[in-house]
Amino acid sequence: MTNKSSSASIANIIAFQGEPGNNSQMACHEAFPGMEPLACPTFEEAFAAVEEGRARLGMIPVENSVSGRVADIHHLLPESGLYINGEHFFRVHHQLLAIKGATLAGLKTVRSQLPALGQCRKLIKELKLTQISAADTAGSARQVRDAGDPTAAALAPALAAEIYGLDILRANVEDMDHNTTRFLIMSKEPQEPAPDNAPLITSFVFQVRNVPAALYKAMGGFATNGVNMTKLESYQLDGSFNATQFYADVDGHPAQRGLRLAFEELEFFSSHIKILGVYPAHKFRQAQK
Repeated sequence: MTNKSSSASIANIIAFQGEPGNNSQMACHEAFPGMEPLACPTFEEAFAAVEEGRARLGMIPVENSVSGRVADIHHLLPESGLYINGEHFFRVHHQLLAIKGATLAGLKTVRSQLPALGQCRKLIKELKLTQISAADTAGSARQVRDAGDPTAAALAPALAAEIYGLDILRANVEDMDHNTTRFLIMSKEPQEPAPDNAPLITSFVFQVRNVPAALYKAMGGFATNGVNMTKLESYQLDGSFNATQFYADVDGHPAQRGLRLAFEELEFFSSHIKILGVYPAHKFRQAQK
């Protein structure tokens, strides 16, 4: 990772997970064109870069419209010490990349991150390619460049082709034209907007008490108070099949009467509640309505 020393430069850095040229870096460029992306090997290191002051923001993917939620993120978010202060929806395009001189007819293998391979099944079937799972899309492009094998291809963004000097043999090869990844924009300090600055999203995690119908009763407060819940996901804690934590997104601000009353009811039936962030809803949400 790049070492930044001055506070002025740190204020202009946004951390992301993965190798240079991946979709997370492209999302950074799209959402914050004036900031310098900082590549971090793992999600933990991307969170740490922000928490330790080596970057001002973090761009973290949480879900994709085709492949679902990003593994481990919901476990890491509550313990990161960071706050969500925004979201960004990034349209994902996969390119079929190979070294210069390679041809479609000569390809035998294709390498990429597992979700990317799953999002390009039609192309892989058409070209009868053997799949090789890798940790990162851009890392796959780098490996194809380093191998120098004209029979090997990678599925990666156009930025990776530019960085690693590869040819795009076929562009935009994803199966679905709605292939979109939602990113959360993280910071060390909360940047909570005013309650009347609609539309807003509140993200939080909670654990319900071990009593009958606790989840049903806890959710009732959102319905009776007219609060729209856009996401509710559960996941196990510490390997236990009994301890379940829920991640939720709702419309609104905790200071607004409806959401405030819903949280009061949720608190009655929960053993733990933690608000991860209150932030403006991205314009992509309005376009989907």
